[in-house]
Formats: sequence, C-alpha cells, structure tokens
Amino acid sequence: MAAMEKLYEGKAKILYSTDNPEVVLSQFKDDATAFNALKRGTIVGKGQINCAIGTALFNLLESKGIPTHFIEQTSPNEMRVKRVQIVPLEVVVRNIAAGSLCKQTGIPQGTVLKQPLVEFFYKKDELGDPLLTRDRLFLLELATPEQVEQLRTMALEINQILSEFFHQCQIILVDFKLEFGFDSQGNLILADEISPDTCRLWDESQTDPTARILDKDRFRQDLGNVENAYQQVLERVLSHLSI
Repeated sequence: MAAMEKLYEGKAKILYSTDNPEVVLSQFKDDATAFNALKRGTIVGKGQINCAIGTALFNLLESKGIPTHFIEQTSPNEMRVKRVQIVPLEVVVRNIAAGSLCKQTGIPQGTVLKQPLVEFFYKKDELGDPLLTRDRLFLLELATPEQVEQLRTMALEINQILSEFFHQCQIILVDFKLEFGFDSQGNLILADEISPDTCRLWDESQTDPTARILDKDRFRQDLGNVENAYQQVLERVLSHLSI
C-alpha cells in the first residue's frame, strides 16, 4: 500500500494517507525535541528503533485485550495504523515521582507512589500542554465524564501490562504518556506511539541516577549515549517478547 498525501507532520512522526481512507501510514523520524520543541536535535536511528519498539508493544497490548490503532509494520521506520479522531488529551500515568511532578509538588525524585497517578494534559502546543483539572477538562468539552473514566481505566490497564513486562526486561517504568482516539466505529482505542520518547525508563540494575536513564531524558539533560540507551530498550523488549 503506497503512501500518498502528507496529512500531518509532528515532532516525531509524519502521517500519510493511503488508498484506504480508514488507514494511514505513520513514518517515524529521527528528529528529537524537548521542552515543547524549544530544544531540537537528532537521535540517529531513533525512527527505526521507536517504530520497532512500538510494533512490539502494540502487539503485546493487543494480545492482552487493549484495542490499538496498530495494523502492521511495513518498513523499518513505518507502520500502517487505523485513522482515528484524536482526543485532545495527553494521558500521563506515573508510578514514581520524576520530572514535572517533582518540580510542581516538591516530592523528591524517585519516590515510589502509593498508587499510580493518572493526569490529563491539554494537547495544545501553543498553550504548553497544560495540566488540567477535571472541571477545566469538562469546561473545555474535551471529553465527557464517561470518556474520562474510560481513558483512566484503559490507562491503568496499560500501565499494569507494561510495568510487568518492563520489569521482565529489567527496566522500571517510571511514567509515560498515552494518546487515544476514536476509530470509524466510534470505539476509543490507543493511538500515537509507545517508545523511549514517550516513556520514562530506568535500568533496574543501575543505582546511579544518570546511568540508569534509558529514555529521552538523556537528550533533554545532555547526558550523551542517547542512541545506545534507545538500542538497549529495543534489544531487551525484543529479547523478552521472544521468550
């Protein structure tokens, strides 16, 4: 199925139409951004690595009953996915305090949360993707109360599956961002990607707060060895899915 018109280009992916109106081609880029695109760069091979990780994790989630937009990987950095109407919310699940949670609350980094924290952010770059209260979410009519509860339930189910799987890979799933959309039948399904770009991942075997980082924080914080960290995640994911 050949790619046709470019539909959208984001920070990490380009979406193309196909000869099937309900299917789009998602092409993963090597471009890297941080701090709402104020910092830009390139992570060599990131597109192929993230596409491979996403393929593996979408297949894992589908096998556990989580509906996703994934159809198939068509090349090293491309996958066919269902066309969806994206819900303009970023759903963040946190298991351990890190990043903005620490900055905004004073909770020490590395604090294990008593239960997973689910947060909703307005997916709007020009506003800086702000954290929303439930009342603000409803004020903006971004989702109904029933849809918010469904998003929360699905996010927690995904967290359970991925946390257990990453633990098998000797990786701690600290936190991660999800996006959801409605397919042509009106079903709410997981979309976007799951990768070291969207997950905060720490190596279980490392105690050093810098050496343990296996995600985009290496790029954000200029820690180096970014490509190697992403490659490590890919190798561990593929190794444990083949067991």
